[in-house]
Amino acid sequence: MPSYVVETYLARGQAGERAACDKRARSAADELTRGMIPVRFDCSIYIPEDEICFFVFDAPSGREAARAAQRAELQPIRVVAALSSREEGLSP
Repeated sequence: MPSYVVETYLARGQAGERAACDKRARSAADELTRGMIPVRFDCSIYIPEDEICFFVFDAPSGREAARAAQRAELQPIRVVAALSSREEGLSP
C-alpha cells in the first residue's frame, strides 16, 4: 500500500502535544479501516526548528490519508506520496 506524508504546523510551544496527535492519528486510521478503507498510521516526524510535523500514513490514496489527518484534527497543510528505503529494498 502506498505511503503518504501529511505536513502540518506544530509550534515549538506545542511540541508536547505531539503524542496526543499521534494517538488521534492512529485512532482515525483505525476508524477508517473499520469502515472498510484500509489506512494505517506509521509514525510522525517533528522538526522543531521549522515548526513542522510530518505524519506518515499508509493508505490507498492521498485523499484517504488526508481524510485520516482531518479526522485526527491535524490541520494538514499538504499531502504528498512518499517512498521509503524499506519499500525500495535499500535498508540493510
